[in-house]
Amino acid sequence: MPRCFWCNEDALYIAYHDQEWGVPVRDAQMLFELILLEGFQAGLSWITILKKRARYREVMFDFDVNKVAQMSDAYIEELMLETGIVRNRLKLNAARRNALAWLAQDDPVSWLWSFVGGQPKVNHFTDRSQVPAVTPEAEAMSKALKKAGFTFVGPTICYAFMQASGMVMDHTQDCDRYAALAR
Repeated sequence: MPRCFWCNEDALYIAYHDQEWGVPVRDAQMLFELILLEGFQAGLSWITILKKRARYREVMFDFDVNKVAQMSDAYIEELMLETGIVRNRLKLNAARRNALAWLAQDDPVSWLWSFVGGQPKVNHFTDRSQVPAVTPEAEAMSKALKKAGFTFVGPTICYAFMQASGMVMDHTQDCDRYAALAR
């Protein structure tokens, strides 16, 4: 099956590409998970995070935003010894801070989706050279998230989050998933 240029032969990557990436997500817990995972990925490859995702789910309470918001400094120090995740104090502290900022929003799902007008933005790219790393929508989301107290939410991270959550559909036309999601 033809896939997007970024999808390598790793079975985990293929499953992620074929089943998740670009599929619209409106579930609050899943969106929270994706925004944290994108922040954890900063400076690393996405496959690194995918391989650690199961352990992140365990140590981040299945991305229960209330529990992540209540993580103590002592717990974050314990996580710094956890080999199954990326041990980065700034990113772990950001997870707690982002959970608090998330909880401060009346309707975080609608708020996040508002950056694409509430509906998936379907792009019709013919090849990888057309797929941007940042868009005006991602820049606006980044600015709003930072203003609301989020961290590790730069424009590139926000665009990757938008792609992952299906807010934008960037499967290229030569990808088998394009036809299913480009409606």
